[in-house]
Amino acid sequence: MERFFERQALRFLLMFLPVTVACALGHRSAEAEESATAARERRPNVVFILADDLGYGDLGCYGQQIIQTPRLDRMAAEGMRFTQFYAGATVCAPSRCVLMVGQHTGHCHVRGNAPGNRRINQSLRAEDVTIAEIMHSAGYRTALIGKWGLGELDEPGHPLAKGFDYFFGYLNQGHAHNYYPEYLWRNLEKVRLRNEVVGVGGKRAGPVPDYGGGFTPGYAVKRIDYSHDLFAAEALQFVTDNRDRPFFLYLAFTIPHANNEGTRGTGNGAEVPDYGIYADKDWPDPDKGQAAMITRMDADVGRLLDRLRESSLAENTLVMFSSDNGPHREAGHDPRRFRPSGPLRGMKRDLYEGGIRVPFIAWWPGRIAPGTVSDHLGYFGDMMATLCELVGVPLPPDRDSVSFLPTLLGRPEEQKNHEYLYWEFYEQGSAQAVRFGNWKAVRKPMLTGPVELYDLGVDVGETRNVAEDHPAVVRQAADYMSEAHIPHPNWKVPDRK
Repeated sequence: MERFFERQALRFLLMFLPVTVACALGHRSAEAEESATAARERRPNVVFILADDLGYGDLGCYGQQIIQTPRLDRMAAEGMRFTQFYAGATVCAPSRCVLMVGQHTGHCHVRGNAPGNRRINQSLRAEDVTIAEIMHSAGYRTALIGKWGLGELDEPGHPLAKGFDYFFGYLNQGHAHNYYPEYLWRNLEKVRLRNEVVGVGGKRAGPVPDYGGGFTPGYAVKRIDYSHDLFAAEALQFVTDNRDRPFFLYLAFTIPHANNEGTRGTGNGAEVPDYGIYADKDWPDPDKGQAAMITRMDADVGRLLDRLRESSLAENTLVMFSSDNGPHREAGHDPRRFRPSGPLRGMKRDLYEGGIRVPFIAWWPGRIAPGTVSDHLGYFGDMMATLCELVGVPLPPDRDSVSFLPTLLGRPEEQKNHEYLYWEFYEQGSAQAVRFGNWKAVRKPMLTGPVELYDLGVDVGETRNVAEDHPAVVRQAADYMSEAHIPHPNWKVPDRK
């Protein structure tokens, strides 16, 4: 393993040399014009932006009335907004695993957030093929900026071992709670920051079994370097440095996830440098922080789209934006103020719609028709088939993945559909859920509990369980759940008693 990472470090030193951009805004040389033409003719770039715990109703284009998100609203107006798109799971690690490997949580390796004493269960394995590996093999420059959570420095799921040429951010999801950490990772090296962190009890603490990873679980008492701002700047630089080659950028922001330890230590886990346009609101500080974080991220998404335009890359770049699961309630804020799930029932850690249905926006000027609203039924696992079709490589076997590229390109007659979508969850007594057509079924606990049934065509808020009225549909849902769940030794279901 050490030799592998030595090779990766050497490959980084040889490959990641800055590319000089030979044009200034407003004036392009002949060489720059030629470069821009070549860029338009090459394979499309892909940028996938992932928010952390952003709810279906947190954006203006999805009905938010208070928090301001003008750039994401504009992105939706210039592209395609999906109304029935789902995360891979209702918590972080399994959702990101589904995104990376194109398998749902009944088949993939990482099916939950693993405790620190079983951290290896949250690492991807050497045999888990990721979308980054596919893009890298197709000749793309690949980068992960932000939060990973699927493998540490000494584990097979480290991003440099899973197809990424470049990594800057957090390896450990517990470390990622803190927006003012003591360090971040750049490839295999720690980048020391100027922040000073204390443990929840106010004293400096070392690694704890809950997370591992060698960081202080707590909050900053000296706040200088805000990790989100570093990620946004790094993403802009990556686009600039790689404008003359095809690239795949996975930009995994941590906004608006709470600093859970900060909430316990100070009462406010919505860490942000300033409250911006919400500073004068007559709200508690955690509410101001929650809104300010989302608006800050919104502005940075806008800056990235602007950079693509300025670099003559917009018409050759597919940009997608989504969230890893439903909204949280862990920053000390009042979710009732913003209604982050919109019309949906539930939040993070629920398999009701509010826990897994997420905003999903796709933007590709000249290729995706502006102002399009799609009700296509898809989920994170479909990213693999979509990117395989986009770059012209075969889909790996045994994937639960259907390309939605025909929908993006305005060819609905070519769009294939899933027979069903499936999720499972191992916390809070466990649960399963399945979506097929307008039917949505939830079973708690897994495998043995009663099946709840909802008709989302008339009851998107899942307010009326109609299982007794449709026994045949309930049996079908139960059959799907049994078919989808393949037992895994790392993820135990409750005893059948």
